[in-house]
Amino acid sequence: MTVFDRLEAVFPPDRVITDPVRLRTYECDGLTYHRATPMVVVLPETAEEVAAAVRACAEFGVPFVARGSGTGLSGGALPRSDGVLIVTSRMRRILSVDLDRRQAVVEPGVTNLAITEAVRDQGYYYAPDPSSQQICSIGGNVAENSGGAHCLKYGFTVNHVQALEIVTPDGEIVEISEDDFGYDLLGAFVGSEGTLGIATKITVRLMRAPEAVTTLLAAFEGIEAGGQAVSSIVGAGIVPAAIEMMDALAIEAAEAAVNCDYPPNAGAVLIVELDGPTPEVESQLAEVIAICVATGSFEQRVAASADERAKIWRGRKSAFAAVGRISPAYIVQDGVVPRTCLGEVLAGIDALQVEFGIRVANVFHAGDGNLHPLVLFDDTAPGEGERAEVVSGRILDLCILHGGSITGEHGVGVDKARYMPRMFTDADLDTMQRVRCAFDPGGRSNPGKVFPTPRLCGEVPRVRKGSPGEIF
Repeated sequence: MTVFDRLEAVFPPDRVITDPVRLRTYECDGLTYHRATPMVVVLPETAEEVAAAVRACAEFGVPFVARGSGTGLSGGALPRSDGVLIVTSRMRRILSVDLDRRQAVVEPGVTNLAITEAVRDQGYYYAPDPSSQQICSIGGNVAENSGGAHCLKYGFTVNHVQALEIVTPDGEIVEISEDDFGYDLLGAFVGSEGTLGIATKITVRLMRAPEAVTTLLAAFEGIEAGGQAVSSIVGAGIVPAAIEMMDALAIEAAEAAVNCDYPPNAGAVLIVELDGPTPEVESQLAEVIAICVATGSFEQRVAASADERAKIWRGRKSAFAAVGRISPAYIVQDGVVPRTCLGEVLAGIDALQVEFGIRVANVFHAGDGNLHPLVLFDDTAPGEGERAEVVSGRILDLCILHGGSITGEHGVGVDKARYMPRMFTDADLDTMQRVRCAFDPGGRSNPGKVFPTPRLCGEVPRVRKGSPGEIF
C-alpha cells in the first residue's frame, strides 16, 4: 500500500488530484517566482479529513503542505514535488457568531472579508484587512499572521484570534486557546507559516463598528515630505486607523489599472483614515490636515461618502496587481523599519534603482514602517531578473541595517529564508527550530520553509558557515 492508496480510501475521486495538468494549478502561491508541482493534491471538507490526510503522510513518511486561497507572497504555500498538498479552500463555513461574546467561529477557507460581511448589518466587523481580503482565507492569515492597512491601530491576526482547532503533524485534532495556562501555544502557532500543523477551526474576535470614519487623501511633491507628515502626525499623539503611502510610480500603476483619480503630478500620496467617536474624529481630522499642509501637502481631499472612501482606497488596495500595467514582471518585497528611518531607507532604495537600473515602486503602511517595495523588471531581458533579485535582497539589508525586520506580514516562507541569518544568531535560529521540533519531530509539516538550514530534531546545534556577502 502507498500514500496514494490511503488517500483514495479517505477521499472521493473528485477530491484527490493526480492529473499532471490539474496539479500545475497549485504549483505556486501569489509569489510566482518560485514554483514546484505537488505529487498529489487533496481537497478536504472537514477537520477529520484533514487529520486523515496528515495521518497518511505520517504513516508513509511523506511531507505535506497546507494551502488556502494561495494569495501568499513569500512562497509559504509552495508545494513539495514529493509531498501532499492539503488545500482547505472547500472548508468555508462560518460555524457560529456570538455577538454577546463578540466572536465568530470559522473554518480556514472562509475569506477574510466574508467575516465582516456576515456581521456588518449588526454593527460589527473583523479588523485585520490585508489588501487581498476579498479572496485571502483566514487559515492563511493565521499561518502568516497577516496584517493590513488598519493594523497600525488594531493589530495583526494574532491580536484577534482567541482559539484554534488544529491538526498536529501526527494527525491528532487538538484545541488551543488564549485562556490556556502555561506556554502560549496559540501565540506560537499564529504566524508559524504552516510549520506546526494545520488550523481547521478559528475563533476570531469581532469589533464594534466605530461611530465615525473619515478618510483623507493628501498629495505631496515628494515622498520625503509625506514621510515627515507621518512622523508629525504620530508625534502629535494621533493614532489613525491607517496611514498609507504610495510614490509616483505606484500612483502611475494604480491610475492605469483602476482610474483612482489621485491628484495629478503628485510625487506621493498619503491616505489617512481616522475612526472613533464623532467629536474626536472631527478634531483629529482638522489637526491632521494642518500637519499635512505644514509639511508640504499641496492638495487635501476628505471623502464625503462611502463611495468616495472606497475610491480613495481602491488605488492603494490594487497597488500590487496594478504594477503589472507598467512592468511585465515584479517582486513584491516586505520589510519593516522604524518610522524615524523611513527617509534614509527610501533614499537607499532610490540609490539602488540608479546603481542597478531597476525601477522600484514604493507602497507601504507608513504608520508602522512596513514597506512593500515593488521591484520591477523585464523577465525577457537577459540578466534583469537576477539584478532585480539582488535589489530585492539589498532592500532587506537596508531594513536590517536600520534596526528593522525582513518581514512585517508576508512571512519568510521559502523566499526569504536565506536572509534569516542576517537578522538572527545561530543560537536564535536553533531555539526556533527546537520549538518547531516540539510540534513536528518528523519534520513533515511544510518542510523547507522559514529556516535556511533546517536541522533534524535531536541533531546537535552547529555553527553555520558562510558570510552575508555569499548571499549575493
